[in-house]
Amino acid sequence: MSHTAAPTTPLKPLDYLNVDHLLDDEERAIRDTVRSFVQDKVLPDVGDWFENASAPKELFPELGKLGVLGMHLEDYGCAGMSATAYGLACLELEAGDSGIRSMVSVQGSLAMFAIWRWGSEEQKQEWLPRMAAGTAIGCFGLTEPDSGSDPSSMRTTARRDGGDWVLNGQKMWITNGSISDVAVVWARCTDDDRVRGFVVPTDTKGFSAPEIHKKLSLRASVTSELVLDDVRLPECAVLPEVASLRGPLSCLNEARYGIVWGAVGAARACFESALDYAGTRIQFDKPIASFQIQQQKLAWMALEVNRGTLVALQLGRLKDAGMLHPQQVSMGKLGNVNAALDVCRTARQILGGNGITLEYPVIRHMNNLESVVTYEGTADVHSLVVGEALTGIPAYR
Repeated sequence: MSHTAAPTTPLKPLDYLNVDHLLDDEERAIRDTVRSFVQDKVLPDVGDWFENASAPKELFPELGKLGVLGMHLEDYGCAGMSATAYGLACLELEAGDSGIRSMVSVQGSLAMFAIWRWGSEEQKQEWLPRMAAGTAIGCFGLTEPDSGSDPSSMRTTARRDGGDWVLNGQKMWITNGSISDVAVVWARCTDDDRVRGFVVPTDTKGFSAPEIHKKLSLRASVTSELVLDDVRLPECAVLPEVASLRGPLSCLNEARYGIVWGAVGAARACFESALDYAGTRIQFDKPIASFQIQQQKLAWMALEVNRGTLVALQLGRLKDAGMLHPQQVSMGKLGNVNAALDVCRTARQILGGNGITLEYPVIRHMNNLESVVTYEGTADVHSLVVGEALTGIPAYR
């Protein structure tokens, strides 16, 4: 029988399962670089951005210099990093704010990925280098007012007119919409009923992107409608490599993967805030961390943060090995976002009245996650995706 010596390194409350040990030196360096950026450029102001509903458009060039815009794509000014490295960046960005991670996800995993994967060489050369640098901003137009979980029911149309295409319709809940230079818009073609993607410069006549106001979630990022009123585009605006829902769904899977990581970042930020608060808040002459009921909450939060991190890391390793199924991403988003919501709500309780102020990150993350649990596929739909994978029986209709 072999005997393993007791570990000599102390247990770390903020990395309870020593996940850091599972990362290589490059991955840790990327994580630490993004974490420092968030500490310097996001956290000092994000409470004001959230309170004032002002998205920091000026961050895009700085995010470009950081190298996180389309960082998992290759060539065209993109960093070509691993899926795991991209996930770690999403975690740190969302530990700052879900809105900031959303800005980066929509830019890189939706708009840039659509052009990179399905676009022509001319489209890639025109847009990707500027988008990677953050000097051009992109958005992704799929969701409609009456077409969310079922994109096959979209009503936006693309009609041929001579050598051009004419787009009409409306998209809804579009991150970056009213600050974008280019929109990737998906529409149903009237001649063959197939779904195609279009690269639409936002200064095209007939295109407008009114901002959605009175949000109580994701207030530090822009959310817009896209209105297409006889938007005329040349043939070269079509994404040539796909003509089905496979196109937009492949992009959504990229973004969902980032959310699996990002949700852990929001949960971790709230757990850290609650742990620190419980150790310094004095009630009945001792810190509230000394009470069993608070320790139970902290233990459960630590469990969910560490478990979610391991789920995200496993999906990252699978993705880097070319073994990741979309249904596994659905399980990751379903589990990690729901767990993050519960962690944030528990942190809110630990902080008491202070939990509802923007002096602490908790209520901001809690509100943001109410959007994250819905977008890129609702929790209900991801449950059905996993259910179908388990049983072989689709239950959507």
